[in-house]
This record gives sequence, C-alpha cells and structure tokens, in this order.
Amino acid sequence: MPEEYLSQPPLLYVVDDDRDLSASLARMLGRVGFSAEPFVDPRQLLTAYAAAPAACVVTDVMMGDMDGFAFADSLRAIDQAVSIVFMTAWPTTANAVDSVRRYGGLDYLEKPIDERRLLAAVQEGVAWSIRRRTQLARTARLSPREREVFALLVRGLSTKAVAAELQLSPKTVEDHRSQIAAKTGTSGLAQLIALADG
Repeated sequence: MPEEYLSQPPLLYVVDDDRDLSASLARMLGRVGFSAEPFVDPRQLLTAYAAAPAACVVTDVMMGDMDGFAFADSLRAIDQAVSIVFMTAWPTTANAVDSVRRYGGLDYLEKPIDERRLLAAVQEGVAWSIRRRTQLARTARLSPREREVFALLVRGLSTKAVAAELQLSPKTVEDHRSQIAAKTGTSGLAQLIALADG
C-alpha cells in the first residue's frame, strides 16, 4: 500500500470555486513534480475521491454550497491520511485556529497565495500523509482488542493499568502486547508511540 503510493509523483488536488486560480495553482504544483488536479466543486471531488486518494488537498475556505471546513470534514471521513491546506481571501484569527484545531489543517494561507509558502506546506503535507498511511497500514492487521490495548499503551498506561481499564488479566495484556509488536514490527514502547504519532 504505502510502497505503491511512493512509486509515483504524489497526487494533489486544488479546490477553489475560482476556476482560474485552482488551475494556475495546480499547474504551479505540477511544475515542481507533483501530480496536481484542479477542482471547482468540492462535492465533485468527494464523489470521485475514493478512486484516487491524494497526499494533500489545498482548498479554499469560502466556496458556494459547501465551505472548505465542511468539505474537510467530509474528506476526513473518506481518508484519514490526507493532509489539508486551507487558503482564503478573508482571513480571520478564529478561522485560522479552527482550520488547525478542529479541521486538521496543516496551514492556513492568505490570498494572494505566496507560492513558496504553499510549496512548503504541500511538501510538509505529503510527508505527513506518507507517514500516516504507513502507520495505518502497519496497524491495520490489529484485532479490535489489540487496537484498544495499543491505544492505551501509547497513552502511557502500564500493563497493569491497561488490564484494569479493559478488565483483563496482566498476562492477557502482555499476550496482546506481543501480538501488537509482531504485527506492527515494533519493539518497545518508544517505537509504538512513534508509530501512533505517525
């Protein structure tokens, strides 16, 4: 999965109801080695997205029927590993904070777009997406119970505390921990935490 993902130029989408802007940003990103496609309608991209998931989506905040934040929510429901960069001609501090805290955006860019800043944000987004997809692939084989144990371990709970939380014996937690290590290729808590952080 991640291997196939890395074998070709990272796919990006640029979503803006200004057709000229989305096309020009996609062309600019294409010139630096990305495979970038423009979209004018976020709903159209959501419909087509599952067939070609992206590493990063650059989206306007203020659009017609669906704003960039509602679009980001819908996109995250389809793909937990896509990075999102917001852009707007009408920046506000509240939206900047929301774009990162509530909607998982990596950056909040003001129009007219500074191309160097956009490129830096997209490169960071692609790197994050690759790490996230790798993490999801490595944890995909975990059983539901192993996921619960994994989530508690990476929060720093001891084997005894995990056992108490899940009403299991410490021995059972240790067995799950061994299976988690085998399935994810990790050894030790530090590697599990690094895996969880993506």
